[in-house]
Amino acid sequence: MADASHELRTPLTSILTNLELLEADLSGEDREIAGAALRSSQRMRRLVADLLLLARADAGRQVPHEPVNLGSVVREAAAEVAPTALDHDLAVDADDSGLTVNGAPDELHRLAVNLIGNAVSHTPTGTSVNASVRHDGAAVTLTVEDNGPGVPPELRDRIFDRFVRGNGDAGVRSGSGLGLAIVKAVADSHGGSVHLESPAGGGARFVVTLPGARVERPAEEPVRA
Repeated sequence: MADASHELRTPLTSILTNLELLEADLSGEDREIAGAALRSSQRMRRLVADLLLLARADAGRQVPHEPVNLGSVVREAAAEVAPTALDHDLAVDADDSGLTVNGAPDELHRLAVNLIGNAVSHTPTGTSVNASVRHDGAAVTLTVEDNGPGVPPELRDRIFDRFVRGNGDAGVRSGSGLGLAIVKAVADSHGGSVHLESPAGGGARFVVTLPGARVERPAEEPVRA
């Protein structure tokens, strides 16, 4: 599966590039048709990327890790989701200082995008989505909370399983059924965890906990007399 997903990326990139050029040169109904094909191909590329990540996780393949500021990752992820969240109150609370973990930047970005996008996509217009990054002892936690209807009780125990999705109504986590499975796979591969909470006031709260990284500060040069 990992090899097949990897091989699919090259032809998909070619298709996307040509569709982008085609859409730019067309107008009217023809442009709308090309745009629809482009959006479908973009969804296909995201699905292939998700399958590749899961296949690597299943095979125990780990991409190189490096110190990553999780606060910066979450702000960038929120900026990516923001164009689709214009009818929501999307807020991010993430300080840059010391919110560092050892990880793969692209995978952590996917984790954050999936969590924030999941909350935006499956809550009604006018609701709020809040993402925050905090220290928790030696760990760093990412919390994404919404005040929508919450996750249906029958899905709570299986919400992180692959291909589990609702009926697509507001408040039901639907889609490809891989978004939250990706979140769990990334959290697990980084030595962390993710769990769902149901706040007393309603909505859903997803909490990712990752081991914090110790960043070595450069040694100070001795003062010359």
